[in-house]
Amino acid sequence: MKLSTMKWVTLIAFTAVLVMGSVGCHKKPAAPPPPPPPPPSAPTASLTANPSTIHKGESTTLSWRTENSTDVTIDGIGAVDPNGSKEVTPTDSTTYRLVAKGAGGQQEATARVTVTAPPPPQTTAATTATDEEMFNQSIKDAYFDYDKYDIRGDAQQALAADADFLKAHPNMKFTIEGHCDERGSTEYNLGLGDNRANSAKQFLVQAGVTADRIRTISYGKEKPFCTESNEQCWQENRRAHFVYQK
Repeated sequence: MKLSTMKWVTLIAFTAVLVMGSVGCHKKPAAPPPPPPPPPSAPTASLTANPSTIHKGESTTLSWRTENSTDVTIDGIGAVDPNGSKEVTPTDSTTYRLVAKGAGGQQEATARVTVTAPPPPQTTAATTATDEEMFNQSIKDAYFDYDKYDIRGDAQQALAADADFLKAHPNMKFTIEGHCDERGSTEYNLGLGDNRANSAKQFLVQAGVTADRIRTISYGKEKPFCTESNEQCWQENRRAHFVYQK
């Protein structure tokens, strides 16, 4: 082979080596960096009161719900769970404020509770007793021993209480009826009944009841309260009986 031809072959080979070397050393382009993570979500919060209007001394229930929060507080209550409810009894109208904090920020919610004065107690109109009803409820009869008209001990106590009531109600007028048991004649018992009625009247007058308010009448044995023939029944009939005068 001629010398000049060998130089050309050598030159071509050298050039090919250079080209291949440059191709083999070429680096791949770097991968782009990953996108940044999304920012944390902001908290959400809600707060309600049920009922929202109460009378003083009553209770209401606060209910709340939050999301994306790690720290939840309510004014006047303190730290609470992210979701929950609580019964409260405010003494005055109050606005409750909830604050929810998290990595994404802070959110607030409020609930207003209106406290009103308690309703007045319900009262039923009292029925005023009439004078006659009060008289019948308060006045007690005076009882007597057989064939007697003097005021015995228990009758004195009854008549003293009657006098106190009658002096406190000076407009009341009344009749004292004299009664007897069935024994004895009609004429005799009319007289005995009259004595019993007037004995009771005299006691009241001495106790301070004015005489012009008192009328007396005797029924003797004609209007018995009990009709059996025994001592218990006879004792019930021996009385000075008081009747309201309309």
